[in-house]
Amino acid sequence: MTPPSSDTLHPPEVVRDALVLKYLDHVRFEKRLAERTVSLYGLDLDRLQALAQAVPLDLMAVHSAHVRRWVAQMHARGRSARGIALILSGWRGFYAWLARQGLIETNPVQGVRPPKGAKPLPKALNVDQAVQLAEHRVSADDPALEARDAAMVELLYGSGLRVAELVGLDVHDSAQARGWLDLAAGQAHVLGKGSKRRSVPLGSVAMKAVAHWLSLRPMHVRDPGQTALFTSRQGQRLSADAVRQRLKRRAALAGLTTPVHPHMLRHSFASHLLQSSGDMRAVQELLGHASISTTQVYTRLDFSHLAQVYDAAHPRARKK
Repeated sequence: MTPPSSDTLHPPEVVRDALVLKYLDHVRFEKRLAERTVSLYGLDLDRLQALAQAVPLDLMAVHSAHVRRWVAQMHARGRSARGIALILSGWRGFYAWLARQGLIETNPVQGVRPPKGAKPLPKALNVDQAVQLAEHRVSADDPALEARDAAMVELLYGSGLRVAELVGLDVHDSAQARGWLDLAAGQAHVLGKGSKRRSVPLGSVAMKAVAHWLSLRPMHVRDPGQTALFTSRQGQRLSADAVRQRLKRRAALAGLTTPVHPHMLRHSFASHLLQSSGDMRAVQELLGHASISTTQVYTRLDFSHLAQVYDAAHPRARKK
């Protein structure tokens, strides 16, 4: 059962209905829920009772239309989508219990959905952090591993590749290749989501980093049949999990306090490119997004960054 709501907007005091008291005894003694959880369920049911009494309406006479109206009212008063979802969960459990007791025929909360919550902004590094990570060099006993990791960072941040696209790259084009690099043309050819192929440009720094790794790759790869561009110390194709672990370690060594994962570098690539160019269609093509609406989230991220700069720097934004 989903935990009940615990936000600060408390319902008015009501004399609890006998059915509510019986239900709370049920979850307390039969389901053995924690007293804190039982208390929160009680608050959510107090809210339900108060709303029903305002109609006025008996709890067992509540219909889905009432519940939807109350959801709209709570949303209009500023309650979060998550808070409403938790309240609905508590109400749904109460009416499910009433239905098992044979007191109602249908659950009026079943099928009622909370409003959609705002999608969280993708987490991205700022430009200084991204450059700090990309330019950091690890003192390693194995120079090939350092060269490999540096090349992976340059491709993730410099070309906006997904981690699956990165580990799917081969050294050369072939009938079996999911993706490959054409250093002569300065392009990466990848197989993205939905088995859609796309080509993205390689920056000069990324090309130099990849060329350096390729010069050291034979230290690990002795099987001439191994086509993977990025390999492990044992000469096997590198896994996505291994890339995540190596990137997390590298970010910590570079002094970044933010945990870094491969998709964060893709977000950083998109955000920084959009800030510089303002060309959303181009960014959409480079990322391989099927819809422009997916790319538009980076405009929100860009505005969020600008708002933070404004709040920190503009004299009119400072609180007295």
